[in-house]
Amino acid sequence: MPTPEQMRTCFVLGYWATKMYLPIYLIRIDERTKDVVILAGEETEILTEYGGFKSPGSITGKFWVGV
Repeated sequence: MPTPEQMRTCFVLGYWATKMYLPIYLIRIDERTKDVVILAGEETEILTEYGGFKSPGSITGKFWVGV
């Protein structure tokens, strides 16, 4: 089960991904690390860490472009 911070972050990042017309193909919780992984578009992976990743910006999460 994701943490409240992960759920909020996934909602915000999912909103922004779809606002940029990126289809969301997969949302999955990594069983080992408890991180939430979102695969969107052809080359975008969004990772929300279990520990409540905090970034200096207004949106939390990590982005990787390129699979």
